[in-house]
Amino acid sequence: MCSRYNLTSPSEAVRSYFRVGPGDPFPPRYNIAPTQPVAIIRLDPNGARELALVRWGLIPSWVKDPARLSTLINARGETAAEKPSFRGAMRHRRCLIPANGFYEWTGKPRARQPHLIRRSDGGLITFAGLWESWLGADGSEIDTMAILTVAANETLNPIHDRMPAILEPDAFDAWLDVREFRAEMAAEMLRPAPDDLLEHLTVDPRLNNYRNEGPDLIAPYRERLL
Repeated sequence: MCSRYNLTSPSEAVRSYFRVGPGDPFPPRYNIAPTQPVAIIRLDPNGARELALVRWGLIPSWVKDPARLSTLINARGETAAEKPSFRGAMRHRRCLIPANGFYEWTGKPRARQPHLIRRSDGGLITFAGLWESWLGADGSEIDTMAILTVAANETLNPIHDRMPAILEPDAFDAWLDVREFRAEMAAEMLRPAPDDLLEHLTVDPRLNNYRNEGPDLIAPYRERLL
């Protein structure tokens, strides 16, 4: 499961990395939580990449009352192509989700210790994602997303048994191409990241509160206690 992540690279660097056009800048965010607006990369109606802001927590298009739906922040990569909540998006609305790292926790419920998982080389991480557009009876429209997950690799397994599905740039075009690249083919791209891709470090427990923000949250916690 992935229930919190960060995106701290400058917006210009994110746009350049994903080859999308210029747009409004967005600030670094160190503690992104479900139901908040997040950046995704998807194809526009003309087939060009665009950066869009959507809500984290997928709402299937067929849902009548989102208030009665559990927040769908993750989708299991192994079953997304068959599950009613995700199969439409897996076939027609795949996206890329930029991040610099994500968080997992160890410890007991009242003493949870967060850990930051990031690329060993410090670069951007790209989660495989799904997006949906929900239209209400009153005409209101909400675009939402979910992060696809897979079994954890050996690096992450001591902390959690699941991890986001991570894509490299040479897979971006195929993942976004829902016309030529069928859902079953896309599902084969979802696998644990190489063991040497990621590293993890213990970070500030203040991150447990989604209202807390700022770079101090991801400073190595034990170093700061010395």
